[in-house]
Amino acid sequence: MRSSALILPLLLAAAQPALAQGTPPASAPQPPAATAPAQPAAADPLVARVDGQEIRRSEVQAAIAELPPELRSAPESVLSPLVIDQMITQKALVAAARAQKLQDQPEVQARLKRAEEQELQQALLRQEIAPKLTDEALRARYARDIAGKPGEEEVHARHILVSSEEEAKKVEAEVRKPGADFAAIARTRSTGPGTEQGGDLGFFKKSDMVPEFAEAAFAMKPGEISKPVRSPFGWHVIKVEARRTAEAPSFEDSLETLRQAAFDETVQDTVNRVRAAAKVERFNEDGTPRAAEKPAPSLLDGATPPPAQRR
Repeated sequence: MRSSALILPLLLAAAQPALAQGTPPASAPQPPAATAPAQPAAADPLVARVDGQEIRRSEVQAAIAELPPELRSAPESVLSPLVIDQMITQKALVAAARAQKLQDQPEVQARLKRAEEQELQQALLRQEIAPKLTDEALRARYARDIAGKPGEEEVHARHILVSSEEEAKKVEAEVRKPGADFAAIARTRSTGPGTEQGGDLGFFKKSDMVPEFAEAAFAMKPGEISKPVRSPFGWHVIKVEARRTAEAPSFEDSLETLRQAAFDETVQDTVNRVRAAAKVERFNEDGTPRAAEKPAPSLLDGATPPPAQRR
């Protein structure tokens, strides 16, 4: 068996659009890829022909662009022959299927119709989303929503983590003694993160910690020591060292958050607008009109935006 055979299944899976399957896509719509203008034959050479079906260099490059990043990073001199070989196989399979007139089977026609409809849905959403994810649009959102506004509150705390409430109470009594060194006790008694640093967790936001720990830490003033606090990790004794309001994050640090917000907002706005403009009639099984209902949850609920394009 050739070594290339190991990568061909991956190439096949990566090269197939999610919408070509018989089920709805699991991932969010991708922004429209830049479409190159039609190239003359000389600039877009023929690389293979299968039963009269041509495969040109532009098709190979488009297939490579759809591969996962870990495959796309391989040298083109390695990828191109593998992709061309895979495309030859695909063309041969399509030709064989057409020769058997499988495209005329009702089930196949139904799948093709679903795939076409799903691709049209994706195309519409890509068209709406793409302008909202440009660098200019995201910077405008950053200026509106984040820049110049105070950042989140942060707490600097230490903790001692033990396995039982009884042990935590003993630790609490020990660190409350006059002159007790919380950091030194943490080094000998704690089993949690930051033990070697005296239980030091540095500055953190409320969302950085599990709720039980965060609620206790953010309710304390600098210098205060908590009662034993239970979390999924065990029992904590917490000492707050300082509090501060963080600076607003930079555009670069906010980029993924901005993309997600723009993506979610645009998808929801588009779906709402299109649904509101559509004439929808529902019927019962006996053919009688059904009373209006609330729309079902969108299949795009919880979707995530595509990764930023590399420049």
